[in-house]
Amino acid sequence: MFRLIASLTAAALLAFPAAAWGKTGHRIVGEVATHYLSAPAEAAVREILGPEGLAEASDWPDYMRSNPDAFWRSEANPWHYVTIPEGMTYAETTPPEAGDAITALTKFRAIVLDEEASLDDRQLALRFIVHLVGDLQQPLHAGNGKDRGGNWVDVVFFEEMSNLHEVWDEKLIQYEELSYTEWAAWLVQKITPADLGEWGRATPAQWADESAAIRDTIYPETEILSYDYAYMARPILNRQMSKGGVRLAAYLNAMFDPAPGVAGTD
Repeated sequence: MFRLIASLTAAALLAFPAAAWGKTGHRIVGEVATHYLSAPAEAAVREILGPEGLAEASDWPDYMRSNPDAFWRSEANPWHYVTIPEGMTYAETTPPEAGDAITALTKFRAIVLDEEASLDDRQLALRFIVHLVGDLQQPLHAGNGKDRGGNWVDVVFFEEMSNLHEVWDEKLIQYEELSYTEWAAWLVQKITPADLGEWGRATPAQWADESAAIRDTIYPETEILSYDYAYMARPILNRQMSKGGVRLAAYLNAMFDPAPGVAGTD
């Protein structure tokens, strides 16, 4: 029975790629970022998104994957992740012709800053930026090229059939039973000025390399995951979502209020 369910799960994942962090995780990243936006960046986000805000915008690209349009079902799909084989860095890889999360960031940054672009296009681009910065902090969105970012690694999480990617996207976060605002508030209380400087200086390629390094440490030795795995994972979740919020703010600050030496724009 286990093999049958696992086979059906894998088949379903071929048709419906998993999202990063899930709704709650993405909203946590967006909410954390709101605490660190510069005044020009906050004003620019408000001008483009109106009352929507970063937390609400954060999971929109995943929601739109249900749209039957070919753009969402095919063209946009590769932009949610990068592939970094074990032992390599992002700089040592060649992005696919269809693009990846890092090339998409560059593309959407240009659209957001293009005042000739339509408001609809700038909104789409900014929503993608908010989302993709979060994606790049999820360790399994820096895939090794072998198992679709853990989608093909079948596990049982607290007696529920799942896969490793889904566990990191959603199950571990749901396990804590916190709202996105509760979790974000806890994270912000613990982020130090030193964290802001260190995390904010990193480039998207460095984010991806960090995630790939973490990825290689979180593959379980057993397919049965329970309290021990959740205990191991929570500090990583906290750190990566904290980094995501700080880095999203730094990226937007550099876009809308650029200054020499500010990282996060490459």
